[in-house]
Amino acid sequence: MSSEPASIESLRVLYQSDDYIVVDKHWDIRIDSKMWYEKQTVQLQLQHHFPHLADPSTYYGFRFCHQLDFSTSGALCVALNKAAAGRAYRCFKDRTVTKAYLSLLRGWVENETRTLDFAIGKNSMEGKTHMMCIEGTEGCENPKPSQTELIVLEYGVYDGDPVTKVLLQPLTGRTHQLRVHCSAIGHPIVGDFTYSLGADDSPYRMMLHAYLLQIPLEPQQLLVTAGDPFIPAVDPKWFPQRSLRTLEATVEAVLEHSKTKEKEREVARSEGEKRKQSKRQRTGEESEEQRRVCQEWLSEWAGD
Repeated sequence: MSSEPASIESLRVLYQSDDYIVVDKHWDIRIDSKMWYEKQTVQLQLQHHFPHLADPSTYYGFRFCHQLDFSTSGALCVALNKAAAGRAYRCFKDRTVTKAYLSLLRGWVENETRTLDFAIGKNSMEGKTHMMCIEGTEGCENPKPSQTELIVLEYGVYDGDPVTKVLLQPLTGRTHQLRVHCSAIGHPIVGDFTYSLGADDSPYRMMLHAYLLQIPLEPQQLLVTAGDPFIPAVDPKWFPQRSLRTLEATVEAVLEHSKTKEKEREVARSEGEKRKQSKRQRTGEESEEQRRVCQEWLSEWAGD
């Protein structure tokens, strides 16, 4: 990852198999577009680098398993066939996918760890219909429960202003969720032009990066990290001053927690299946008893 603008040639592949490709999406590039004037999209990058893998039966040639905002960089999974897309879709639908984002936030976040729990809805205010908002704010329509785990990694300065480097784990998948949640606690993402209402326009990009993607596919899980672009070697305007925890240890803890949650889900599914089976058995036993009683009654009636 660099501070240079995207090009058709600048596609970085993080993982490739017969079923999936994971790319490190560049900042400020759309995944796909129906507009003829869009000359640079991930779709076109893939067509340029992998023309033999494009599926002409799909509109874009490639099946994107999930979405990243135009301004967000990082791990993006692409399915290479319909069956692979279906397997990945089920994981996203069942919320068994683990994602974690790196970000630089304005100001110094006081709480080292925090769960951001704000319902998010569509902003219906004039001039803001392209935005989302939290429940209770003016013009917020149809808010839905949304949760994000925030973990502070480092404190420092960006271009002389105090900022906090954090790891964000979305537990739900609402539009603009991370951007809205961070803005809601008074620590908007550095370079987020939209949710600063155009004020934060000096950084070269929005500082939000999809660092970790884990999809629990069978028989082999897909686990990819997309590097850390928020280091002085990439952007010398960022100067870390105090580190609280390493990125590697934090991600390891996130993955371990996800593994524990998956085991809990498996136990719950197993117990649920046992309850269903027990109910079916009881229903069968009751039906057998009902048939016996009915047969006795019919025999008695016939005898009369």
